[in-house]
Formats: sequence, structure tokens, C-alpha cells
Amino acid sequence: MDIRNFMKKDGELPLDSLVTGGGFASIFRKVGCIGDSLSSGEFETFENGLTGYHDMYEYSWGQFMAREAGFEALNFSRGGLTASEFMGTYYRTWGCAKPENLCQAYIVALGVNDLSPRRALELGSINDVDYGSPNANKETFAGQYARILQRLRAVNPKSKFFLVTMPRTDDEAHNARAKAHRDYLYDLAKLFGKGVFVIDLYEYAPVYDAEFRRNFFLRGHLNPQGYVLTAKMFLSYIDYIIRNNPEEFATIPFWDKPFYND
Repeated sequence: MDIRNFMKKDGELPLDSLVTGGGFASIFRKVGCIGDSLSSGEFETFENGLTGYHDMYEYSWGQFMAREAGFEALNFSRGGLTASEFMGTYYRTWGCAKPENLCQAYIVALGVNDLSPRRALELGSINDVDYGSPNANKETFAGQYARILQRLRAVNPKSKFFLVTMPRTDDEAHNARAKAHRDYLYDLAKLFGKGVFVIDLYEYAPVYDAEFRRNFFLRGHLNPQGYVLTAKMFLSYIDYIIRNNPEEFATIPFWDKPFYND
């Protein structure tokens, strides 16, 4: 046994290898999945000239992660969701702040709908975030997205956050939006500091080009294999983060205990 396989490796990139059994992501017992259709296992149908959209949560990457790693995953997601809609309606509707729904970790995958040409919400910047007062954030994507972390941290201060960037495609207009979105998430992780990490699909995931879509897409959303692949990438990326920051995860068992403060 080479114990170095379970530790930080110099020069290793986050997705150089895919873990099995969840890797060190299996240290979590409950994970919240905040996102839109791609977080909801959405599939598209096309019948009688009409397109149908169906959130099938059992096929979401969160539930595939849960089955592989052995934790419970809560889907705080729906097709078409935006950051402002999450904070405006669904945060309360889904009971995200209820004690029974608090999670040790949250994977936040929002931005595709907010920044799409159809909605064209202003991205904004880290300057739109009032760290100590979420209600003072500007009504840009940056301000709305940051408010999610602020609200959850207020009721769940020891939780971990994994912020997901958009992967690159063969559409350069999308890539420009995705890069700006990625840069903001790194700024936000730096602002929040300890316990907030970036899952950088823009930099390290495969390019979602025509060949990728042929294998892993069903029309405009992922196919079942695509959701499994996404789950494996997330588990492997989180395993990589934990191996590179072991001290930040050593006290996970105490996340909801009042007698320990790390």
C-alpha cells in the first residue's frame, strides 16, 4: 500500500484520476445540492412538436454522488432556477434553514440561467457583496449568489461550500460568460475564506464539444451517463480538495455540535 495515494501529490491536477466509492468525499453525511436543471437530473422529451422538461431527481448528479459515497443528498434545485429565485422563493419553500435540512456541505451550481442571453442579468463583481449585511448586496448575479452563502452561513457556520464553475464548450460567447463567472467565484471564495472552495470545471473538466455532447447529452441537457460522469467528477474534485486541505476537514464530525469550535 502506498499511503501517498491518499495524500496531497505535488503537480496533481484535480481531475487527473477519478475516485471510486466517493473517495474522501464520503466523510460527509449530508450534502445540499443547490442548482438548476443540470442539478435536478432534467431530461428533455420531444413529442408532437413540443419539448417537455422533466426534473428527475433520482438521476441528478447529487443522488448519484450519494449512492456512490454513502451520504444523504438534498436537492435544493429545479429546472430554470436562478440565484435570485432561490433566495426569493425557494430558500423558504424548501426549508433550507430548518434544522433537519442543514447540511455539512453545499455544492452550489448556479449561473447558467442567470447569465444566459435570454435573461442577461448583470454579472457584477465582488464589489457588489456586503460581507456583513446580505440585504445590502446589489441586485446583480454577484450580489444574489453571495447572499446564498451568507444566509446559509448565518444558520450553519461550520458548513463547507463548493462553488461550481461552468465548463467550456465550443461556443465562444458561452466561454466568455463562463470565464467571467469563474473569476467571480474565485473572488467570492477568497472573500469568504476558510471553508469555501471552487470546483473549477472551466479549467479542468473536458470541453463540452460536439463529441462530448454525442456521448453525454440528450438534446439540451445531460443524458443518464452524463449525470453519472458529473457525479464522478464532483466526487473526485472534492476528494482532491480534501487531500490538499486535510486540516480544514478534520473536524467535520463536529459541524453541528456546540462543544467544538474550529
